[in-house]
Amino acid sequence: MNKSLLFALGAISMWASVATISALTRSLPPFFVAGVGLCLGSLLTIHRLREWKVSPRVFLNGVFGIFGFYFFLFNAYSMAPVMEATVLSYLWPLLMVLLSPVFVPGSRLGPNHILGSLLGFAGAALIVTGGKLSLSMAALPGYLMALGAAVVWAVYSLLTRRLPPAPDNAVGGFCLASGLLTLALHAATEPAATPDAGQWLTILILGLLPMGAAFLCWNRAMKSGDPRQIGALGNTTPLLSTLMLVASGQASLNGAAALAIAMIVGGAALGSLPAERLRLSWLQARRA
Repeated sequence: MNKSLLFALGAISMWASVATISALTRSLPPFFVAGVGLCLGSLLTIHRLREWKVSPRVFLNGVFGIFGFYFFLFNAYSMAPVMEATVLSYLWPLLMVLLSPVFVPGSRLGPNHILGSLLGFAGAALIVTGGKLSLSMAALPGYLMALGAAVVWAVYSLLTRRLPPAPDNAVGGFCLASGLLTLALHAATEPAATPDAGQWLTILILGLLPMGAAFLCWNRAMKSGDPRQIGALGNTTPLLSTLMLVASGQASLNGAAALAIAMIVGGAALGSLPAERLRLSWLQARRA
């Protein structure tokens, strides 16, 4: 596995830990937790403050991605059933793969990229829902918000590759601006929060890892890696999240889990293979 995929896997692993780590913060307003967490995450690069200065396009893309994702996702959770909203938000890896040729010059889709992403998304949906999914037209605004979250994250990730290069530490500025905007939303739409000591510690961990270091790893991965391969790997997020919940005793695997795991792992492996290698193997097999 190359370095870019390792950075992507590091980010995915930290995001997958959110459900397990945030058990103590479920009674707190979500925009408060995200806002404080993002501000704390920005501290990881405060020692490189000069590198926060980037072009307006790069800065706006960073805030669009990080703040936009949380804005759409949390609104989706308030307007639609959490399970269905979560499944729709996990369309971002598939969208990353399908939109790669639009945003990354010279990037073409092979059958393995499309099939691997579809297989991975199907497995992700299965492990989140346990095979039980019920969409309701009454929750359509929430579904659209969840789709918006997926589109925002996919577009932000791909634009990171297309826009002028910027230091990885600039992500700290994106996190701080996004955190302040999220706290403004909290003040405008949510009740005041009074976390206890354990909740503050949890928010600190969330801020330094999933809302700080993970964005740094993701930025590094997107700048140097193949978005088609990274998108396919992204489908492992709900799998890792579920396994962490099981390991911590907060969840148990249902009967559909084995099939879902096979689909996710198989889809990630298939989508991560370079199409050129597959074509070469096919030509060699024909010659043989």
